[in-house]
Amino acid sequence: MRMLILDLDSLRADHLGCYGYHRNTSPNIDKVAEEGVRFSNYYTTDAPCLPSRTSLMTGQFGIHHGAVGHGGTAADLRHEGPKRDFQDRLVQESLAGFLRSEGLKTTLISPFPERHSAWHFNAGFNEIYNTGNCGMESAEEVTPTVIDWLDRNATQDDWCLYVNYWDPHTPYRVPESFGNPFKKDDLPNWLNKDVLEKHKECVGPHSVHEIDMFWSNPLPQFPRYPVEIKGMDDMKKMIDGYDCGVRYMDEHIGKILTNLEKQGVLDETIIVITADHGENLGELGIYGEHGTADHATCRIPMIIRWPGMLKQHVDHGLHYNIDLIPTLAELFNKPAKKSWDGMSYASVLQNGKESDREFLVISQCAHVCQRGVRFGDWLYVRTYHDGYHLFDKEMLFNLKEDPHEQHNLANDRKDICKEAVYYLNEWHDEMMKTMDNDVDPLWTVMKEGGPYHANGHLKMYAERLKETGRELHIAELQKRHPREFE
Repeated sequence: MRMLILDLDSLRADHLGCYGYHRNTSPNIDKVAEEGVRFSNYYTTDAPCLPSRTSLMTGQFGIHHGAVGHGGTAADLRHEGPKRDFQDRLVQESLAGFLRSEGLKTTLISPFPERHSAWHFNAGFNEIYNTGNCGMESAEEVTPTVIDWLDRNATQDDWCLYVNYWDPHTPYRVPESFGNPFKKDDLPNWLNKDVLEKHKECVGPHSVHEIDMFWSNPLPQFPRYPVEIKGMDDMKKMIDGYDCGVRYMDEHIGKILTNLEKQGVLDETIIVITADHGENLGELGIYGEHGTADHATCRIPMIIRWPGMLKQHVDHGLHYNIDLIPTLAELFNKPAKKSWDGMSYASVLQNGKESDREFLVISQCAHVCQRGVRFGDWLYVRTYHDGYHLFDKEMLFNLKEDPHEQHNLANDRKDICKEAVYYLNEWHDEMMKTMDNDVDPLWTVMKEGGPYHANGHLKMYAERLKETGRELHIAELQKRHPREFE
């Protein structure tokens, strides 16, 4: 058995051709999708990077593994405590650990563990190659390591190679020599002048006024990355910059596929293509960030091409990233581990039989503190800390009619909100019942001052609001976050 897992940072599903995007961003990924199964409603349980990849590797919700933030207590994996054995459970129950226990040589090519000091991510890998730039790598810095490894190992039996690419992640760093293949392409239809004017009224980090978090200082080293969106030319630069990252990365994925083909093993290699999270590109007034517990941030692509299994199939069921480990276990004819929270969808790959849920709960605690509930056509988002965006406590979106979350229906559809809160409470009760630690890490983040990327910045941001003529927002920010002004 040979397996290639491509973990493509910040990749939105709906900016891929195989998911219906009108721009030609992903010809190589699209080809893999044609030969396998594509999942249309696949979500990370916990965003952004550190929580998501910890969930993927442990098979657990963030509320269970504890690493839900990017700093503070809740950025560390929970200790197993008195029940810890000579080795911890990640040795055999992490994604890589499980595959290794099944006889696969496991290799990681990624700077991610160093980027977030997420050393638990290394658990179970035989080999680890740190590409050395803490997630600021461009694809040409990653691919040579991948090709070298394949040249030495591809024709051997029983390996799993896990590769991270980073090009869609802000700030967009594709070399200028690549040009802009989307120079003549239109923007997505929904991103128009009226939307931009509406978004100019928004406040908070990564709004159109401060693309680079709380600032709009020039970044000449990243010419594809606008620091402020004043007009539609800036909007196009924003979307083109992201899409160039996707296309550039896709071309490097093509080099990997070509190498496997030349070595005669492409047709028998299992290929998994996914992401840690998506990206806000206008949703909730946020640009160039994975900052919320919503459809834009938490929905991710999942494409699995498994030789001998279903081809050219699209599954529309609701799935989590934590479902991958129990799926692999079932396909290996092994029982799921008790620590795993996910649910196998092996039947989808084998014969297209649905295996989904009634609802999903998705979480974000690094930029805001939110939990979202995804069910039917609906997305409900409950905000505990708004990250200085002045979000309503409750937001409700009909994703069928409003996939880019522009119209909050919470006040009009209290009945749907109540249904969502019921689901959220049911999930939370089950989570708290099935954990040794009785603390919800979302509240750990709250008690330590709020999400890492917001905590401590409000006084400074208030001064910027004054300087840019937007001081009308300060009173409400002070009302919501009085301790930040002390």
